[in-house]
Amino acid sequence: MSSIAIGAHVDQADPIGEAQARGAELVQFFLGDPQGWKGPKVEYAGGAEGLRADAEAAGIDLYVHAPYVLNVATTNNRIRIPSRKMLQQHVDAAAAIGAKGLIVHGGHVNKADDPEKGFDNWRKAIEATDLKLPLLIENTAGGDNAMTRYLDRIGRVWDAIAGCEQADLVGFCLDTCHAHAGGNPLETVVEDVLRITGRIDLVHCNDSRDEFDSGADRHANFGAGKIDPALLASVVRDAGAPVVCETPGPADAHVADFAWLRERV
Repeated sequence: MSSIAIGAHVDQADPIGEAQARGAELVQFFLGDPQGWKGPKVEYAGGAEGLRADAEAAGIDLYVHAPYVLNVATTNNRIRIPSRKMLQQHVDAAAAIGAKGLIVHGGHVNKADDPEKGFDNWRKAIEATDLKLPLLIENTAGGDNAMTRYLDRIGRVWDAIAGCEQADLVGFCLDTCHAHAGGNPLETVVEDVLRITGRIDLVHCNDSRDEFDSGADRHANFGAGKIDPALLASVVRDAGAPVVCETPGPADAHVADFAWLRERV
């Protein structure tokens, strides 16, 4: 039996109950609307302190995913400045519930922009944020001017933030669907990412509904998508990090995905 902790993305109203319904050792959730600009909100009946205490008592690790709209890399001030504010708000809220990490997408710059501006904006964001827990930057599936779709650009983000005082609190979340759809071979992606970042703190294990290098972010349950099952399992095994399944369906679908994965890792 693998010692890798496996969990799922769930609704935040009762993440402890959601974890227990799946037999999960960890859960990930949003604190608010993933497509909106309102600040984080803890919906758990016991509030932030209650959620922290209940998760600790149940032995369940919590991870928070930042809203999708957040983009600290952009050159658009009307998006970048609110994004930095939202990033700090979510860092604070995630720390308050005792989360193990806050996951944030790498963002992008506009088509006509110099990508170097986006890398430097990441540096500025890290310097401007009081990181109270690990900030896990996630690779993304699409976009020609994305900061973290391609390995070389992930490297440039890491180069940009390397000199920041809080660089040790910046980690990496490897999404298997995003890597596949983004054109990064899963045969070598763990080795490639570790060479660039030195760490993989979390794996988003997802099959993909689309072909390699499609640029499409559409997740599928394990064995139902386009990723070679052996490759999917090897990424999890080689990364050796906690796993969040962001696959479709209710609790029983996740339980089936957990069993599928555990048989192979």
